[in-house]
Amino acid sequence: MIIGLTSLAGTAGAQDSTASPLPTHWDLQTCLDYAKKNNIQINSLRLSARTAQQNYLLSRAQREPTLNGGVGLTYTHSKNANPVVGGFQTQSSFSNSLSLSSAVTLYNGGFINNDIKQKNLEIESANLNILQTENDITLSITQAYLNILLAKENVVYVQDLVNTSTAQVDQGKKQYDAGSIARNAYFELQAQMATDKYNLVTARNAVRQNKLTLKQILQLPIGDTFDIVSPDTVVSKEAVPALDQVVATALRDRPEIKNGQLGVDISRYDLLKARAGYLPILTASGNLSSGYSNNNTSDYVEQLDNNFFQQVGLTLSIPIFTRRTVKTNVENSKIEIEQSKLNLKNIQTNLAQAIEQAYINVLNAQGQYDAAVDGLRASQETYRIAGEQLKVGAANIVDYLQQKTLYTQAFQVYVQAKYNAALSIKIYDFYMGIAVKL
Repeated sequence: MIIGLTSLAGTAGAQDSTASPLPTHWDLQTCLDYAKKNNIQINSLRLSARTAQQNYLLSRAQREPTLNGGVGLTYTHSKNANPVVGGFQTQSSFSNSLSLSSAVTLYNGGFINNDIKQKNLEIESANLNILQTENDITLSITQAYLNILLAKENVVYVQDLVNTSTAQVDQGKKQYDAGSIARNAYFELQAQMATDKYNLVTARNAVRQNKLTLKQILQLPIGDTFDIVSPDTVVSKEAVPALDQVVATALRDRPEIKNGQLGVDISRYDLLKARAGYLPILTASGNLSSGYSNNNTSDYVEQLDNNFFQQVGLTLSIPIFTRRTVKTNVENSKIEIEQSKLNLKNIQTNLAQAIEQAYINVLNAQGQYDAAVDGLRASQETYRIAGEQLKVGAANIVDYLQQKTLYTQAFQVYVQAKYNAALSIKIYDFYMGIAVKL
């Protein structure tokens, strides 16, 4: 396998892949677009962003007054002593009450304003979480896609070896029948053909396995027909941007960095909200109410008018002793700010280290690719010459098979280096903000 990345197969899922027909041949961009649209983890984060939006709207609504209405209906049935005639008499009464009350916070130490600003930052953070997860999945899909291309190219190469081995066995049979080669030499050719056929089966299985890996990352249906589109070329060699330039760009633009910075700002608003606990709260309230009773001889409307009650008031709540609750909240908020700063520093450090490792990987991979190209060219020519010599009897089977083995190894090294370099370039460019394309 080429450079390993953390597999997201467990978190990359499709919502409802049966909603529309799926293509049978996927290019890299189709894979990326499908995952960004249907990935379970990304869609879960989108729901979290919607929750953050609702929390923001709720926070803004705290500036508005409350308004509550009340309607009461009461029926009373009782026995009361009659002081005039003695004994008890039964009495029934009906009453109705109506009320309307409202309250609004006029001042609370800036808690509501700071909470609104904090909730707005949490929306930004939720959206950045989506971008960060999309980035991780992009790299995972790119790796899996290139692994399939590598395996496919290896199948073509091994198939060519099988064709060559088959032709050599046919030629060897004629030479053996004519007595120009020994029996063991003919059997060595047959053994080599069997080995090449075995390698072909292994190569084809590698294609199937790598396709399965990409399907699992995309969470496509089981049994779904799936294949990828092979690009015309795969770029394995290009100019490498300077390390300090890539690091500076990533530390400025990457979503995980922005999210870490937002984490510090969000923690600071927690501190401002905690400090509001030291300050008084001023609340305005009002109340309207009236009532009716059938024990009164006045009619319903007249009673409502006579019993109409209005009240307006201001309430100032001053914290005097809170059993250290506010102080603890303030100190915990300060600790949270320091923790957020450390988290940001850790993110910056890890990102810078990852970019430096990607830079080293690119340089190494391109150097290995250059060496692999030279090695393949030399081995290919040596193998060709050995084949020609074998045809005219100028070389024996053992020497020829040794050259074939060296050529096989050189080609495998070349293919590995080719796609390793391609993936390294894509990862390094991705830190620069360059979209992954093949």
